[in-house]
Amino acid sequence: MEFPADDILLQVTPQLPISDVWEGLIRPEHLEKWFAPRVHLEPYEGGAFELFWDEENPPKNSTQGCRILLYKDQAEFTFTWKAPPRFAELMNQEGKLTTVNIRVDTCPEGIDVTLEHKGWGAGEDWEAARSWHFHYWNDLLHQFKDYVMTGKISGPPVRQ
Repeated sequence: MEFPADDILLQVTPQLPISDVWEGLIRPEHLEKWFAPRVHLEPYEGGAFELFWDEENPPKNSTQGCRILLYKDQAEFTFTWKAPPRFAELMNQEGKLTTVNIRVDTCPEGIDVTLEHKGWGAGEDWEAARSWHFHYWNDLLHQFKDYVMTGKISGPPVRQ
């Protein structure tokens, strides 16, 4: 019997006020600097969480149609996720979308930003998708931290 792949759980800790960290996570003008070239985000439950990497072909390489499932201002939000084209057949079908939760909490070192990606299936294809996403989210969270701490990202943008 195969078991679903483990959830992804990652964290970074910028040394900034929570409001600055939250703005970097939720405002499209900031997300467009460190996450995706174009962002459509409506910060409320049921609102859009759409990122576009290929504006010529949004259905192929975007999170078009993804929604915010949970929104607690300056605390956490959860959204549905669509994978890049290489995993689209596996993950981007209705009923198979995974979810990503981002939480922010104060700590002595600054603000903990925790990302948890859930909803993985079982099997080699799901393991490959999870592995790719683990590295993607890890790189992206560090890029986010660089951006909020300095106003720019170090290294090339992380792309799907």
